[in-house]
Amino acid sequence: MRELSATDLHDYLISAPDRPLLLDVREPWEFETAHIDGATLIPMRTINDRAAELDPAQETVVICHHGIRSRMVCRFLENQGFSNLINLSGGVDAWAREVDPQMPTY
Repeated sequence: MRELSATDLHDYLISAPDRPLLLDVREPWEFETAHIDGATLIPMRTINDRAAELDPAQETVVICHHGIRSRMVCRFLENQGFSNLINLSGGVDAWAREVDPQMPTY
């Protein structure tokens, strides 16, 4: 698992040849409040049952509110054979503060 700050992820997404999967593991109400465009919601509590929907080889950025739940999901996915994971350090909160000041914070 790699860790990227919000600013580094923003820059990476601009230059990446293929857009990674943006996997948001927060609860639906959090996702409705604020999310990164193009993100897919799979709440952390359902990841065990839904991990088979994901491609273990695809580059995947895991996102939560502050980066703690997403780090836990990254570790779980690594144990399931996923090898190309990025944790958004600071989560969507850091994204709102550093990249998209129009995004609501909570």
